[in-house]
Amino acid sequence: MYRVKQLDTSVNLADFSQWLKDQGVGHRITEEGGQQVLWLEHEEHTGPVLAALERYLAEPGLREVVANQNRSPAFVGGRWQPAPRHAPMVLGLIVFAVLMVWLTGMGSNEVSAVLMVVDPRNFDWTTFGNRIDALSTTLASGQVWRLITPDFLHFSWTHIIFNSVMLWFLGSQVEWFDGKGRLMALFLVTSLLSNGLQYLVSGPLFGGLSGVVYGILGYCWLSQQRAPRFQFPPALVTFAVIWMVLGFTPLPEMLGLGRMANEAHLGGFVAGLLCALVLPVRRR
Repeated sequence: MYRVKQLDTSVNLADFSQWLKDQGVGHRITEEGGQQVLWLEHEEHTGPVLAALERYLAEPGLREVVANQNRSPAFVGGRWQPAPRHAPMVLGLIVFAVLMVWLTGMGSNEVSAVLMVVDPRNFDWTTFGNRIDALSTTLASGQVWRLITPDFLHFSWTHIIFNSVMLWFLGSQVEWFDGKGRLMALFLVTSLLSNGLQYLVSGPLFGGLSGVVYGILGYCWLSQQRAPRFQFPPALVTFAVIWMVLGFTPLPEMLGLGRMANEAHLGGFVAGLLCALVLPVRRR
């Protein structure tokens, strides 16, 4: 064993020690003359471990993250790997979306019209004024569900698989750390803003959970600044924003990807940021 660090016994290294175990770093902590000593099995681990320990001691928010991971059964080897029991609400949303893919024939049959903001067969929605009138008439008839149900309309397997994977990865963390109520509020707010903006700009012929995914990503990113608890690569936010910006250009259509629902992406992302600003962080 290699002696690498000596600290006062008042410093609690229990969570840091557990984190090292999750990373597969062989070590032990002993006590000598009122001091605790950190030993490592392999000398080559000294530099990275000391750097991690220095950051762990300097950042209270990081210590809270490590403690949450050690207490959470959804973290395996320091990585977020939830089971269905950790996020049943997210799993239910995904299962329902897949079911709608089957019922709508992937957006190719008449059931699809039931999920759109307005029934495109019953209204002239080619102008902004007509879209407002169609929406007013539809909501006045009690069909309020149409503001949410475009989320469950997908037009390809690539579309539904990508959205489901992202919703599971990010949404499960929101459900676990912030609770089912927060997840549902986030889902409703991002759905309303993303679907509403997309409809007003382009009409009812759109669908997908992408707006919700962008909303949850925006929420996780900004809320993470106040209370670190979520696990995702920072590059994911950069990639998502760049992809959203590219969606407003002719590039996706030139690549054969068709026209993207960019207003839904933008509306969802903004809604997620607003939720992160307004909703208090749940301490857990």
